[in-house]
Amino acid sequence: MTSYLTGLIGAGIGPSLSPALHEREADRHGLRLLYRTLDIDVLGVAPAAVGELVRAARTLGFDGLNITHPCKQLVIEHLDELAPEAATLGAVNTVVFRDGRAIGHNTDVTGFAQSFARGLPGAATGSVVQLGAGGAGAAVAHALLTLGTDRLTVVDTDPSRAGALADSLTAHFGTGRAAAAPPRDLPALLPDADGLVHATPTGMAAHPGLPLPASLLGPHLWVAEVVYRPLETELLRAADAAGCRTLDGGGMAVFQAVDAFRLFTGREPHVEDMLRDFADLAAAPVR
Repeated sequence: MTSYLTGLIGAGIGPSLSPALHEREADRHGLRLLYRTLDIDVLGVAPAAVGELVRAARTLGFDGLNITHPCKQLVIEHLDELAPEAATLGAVNTVVFRDGRAIGHNTDVTGFAQSFARGLPGAATGSVVQLGAGGAGAAVAHALLTLGTDRLTVVDTDPSRAGALADSLTAHFGTGRAAAAPPRDLPALLPDADGLVHATPTGMAAHPGLPLPASLLGPHLWVAEVVYRPLETELLRAADAAGCRTLDGGGMAVFQAVDAFRLFTGREPHVEDMLRDFADLAAAPVR
């Protein structure tokens, strides 16, 4: 039986459903796949230690790794090669080891795009506000502009990071398509926006809370979440209460895993089965 050793590097990833998603899909293909979590919080190391973890994984014979917050950008300098989409984004969520080389990919862009098309069909995308300019934020921003968003405003507590992402998007998609703004501008931005995308860790099991005041939400907005554990975040509850159309982070989690599984194994995933697996797994309480 063909076997694979894979894993996930990130912080606070104990509740991740990635191990079960990948292992269940491997079973359907008659493969033996082990998927391990390498939680930097549990290991007691800083995010910058991602390079040491990647080197250790390569030495130990791993076939691939997923990378999540806060390491998607930090990992790049420790890789031998970047696939075009990862190079464009400046963020990596999947590393494949081939012939002694570590190659970085990003499956978050297609993951979010497929989830958005499936979960918010017909949603207006003329003006969108995005919270978060990190690795996930870069991927979601590219997906939104590829999907046809006319103007994306990136809001981050780090102005330089928001500005850098907006500049990169403008260079790639054209003048006027992206801008940066500080959180204090949200009350002025959201009344005229079609949608709000949340791409920060706030709302994760390890980072509970709301990323903005609930009073800023209204029924004219759709709200899309990247966090999927828990599936119903405080933001989504507030958005539902405000009458917004909502999209949880589950679809993105599944579709990025679909593409990562293909990269790890070379096999074509069973998408609908993986979606059903996710629904089953997500129904269990977060521990």
